[in-house]
Amino acid sequence: MSSNAKRILVTGGAGFIGSHLCERLLDDGADVLCVDNFFTGRRDNVAHLIGRPGFDILRHDITLPLSVEVDAIYNLACPASPVHYQHDPIHTTKTSVIGALNMLGLAKRLRAPILQASTSEVYGDPAVHPQVEDYWGNVNPVGPRSSYDEGKRCAETLFFDYRRQHDLSIKVVRIFNTYGPRMHPDDGRVVSNFIMQALEGKDITVYGDGSQTRSFCYVDDLVDGLVRMMHTGHDTTGPVNLGNPEEFTITGLAELVVEMVGSPSRIVHRPLPTDDPRQRRPEIARAADLLDWQPKVELRRGLMRTINHFRRLTASKSARPNGAMRPNTAMDQMEI
Repeated sequence: MSSNAKRILVTGGAGFIGSHLCERLLDDGADVLCVDNFFTGRRDNVAHLIGRPGFDILRHDITLPLSVEVDAIYNLACPASPVHYQHDPIHTTKTSVIGALNMLGLAKRLRAPILQASTSEVYGDPAVHPQVEDYWGNVNPVGPRSSYDEGKRCAETLFFDYRRQHDLSIKVVRIFNTYGPRMHPDDGRVVSNFIMQALEGKDITVYGDGSQTRSFCYVDDLVDGLVRMMHTGHDTTGPVNLGNPEEFTITGLAELVVEMVGSPSRIVHRPLPTDDPRQRRPEIARAADLLDWQPKVELRRGLMRTINHFRRLTASKSARPNGAMRPNTAMDQMEI
């Protein structure tokens, strides 16, 4: 560790967003401890960081206590796509709730600021559009998504209770659909699904009539928002929405991906999954005011970078040890 650098813990640091955050923090001069249990995180995501001065990686599940010495904590650990968080929903809830308790306890001991990566899923299938931070949401507490949605809602509760009870320096951000290089091809998210299907010349699977909407934020913009939030003062707690307010229909995204890939794929429709939100768009006035933040990468430019990432992945056949690519699983069109 360099003598003057802050040491920062990133849980879920080998995941899609976490790996980009680790890279950004290192570039900013921090020392980084990347913690991941590698359930959905991948060593390939941080392989290029191993050996860099100030970077350490630790395999650990945050549902178990962790004793380290750091100056700040970003808590990103949790499966974020339905195909992953529904695989073991009980552990998903444990990661959100027990993991949050463990990280808050560590932050309390160290008197270190801690940022919680929450999610737009706390709004459920929203009755308010666009979604503002003061909206309490419309969440099914007993559905197939509940382990993630309610786990993240409970984590937010714990963060604010630690603030009230222990005056802990907390930061809570609600992340809307994020995409970019290092997305997992198997994660069932709409951007990765569409790109992989288009690259393979398969049918593009749209659930429902495709009129439901999402807003897509490029990962570099999202990471910049996380860092800006951590750098705010003690009295800035959030929650703060981080996402791109430009709204697209799912069918519109599918057509754009097919065009950009130059694929012969056809768009086909399947039944809408349970509790799939009809609209999703963040109101980001709070982020603009508190963080001087807004997304800069427009969708077409970000998609091209992401398509190129998956093209390289397909060419190297690194998505599977035997060279095969992922199955075309019918998952919904949600993201963190």
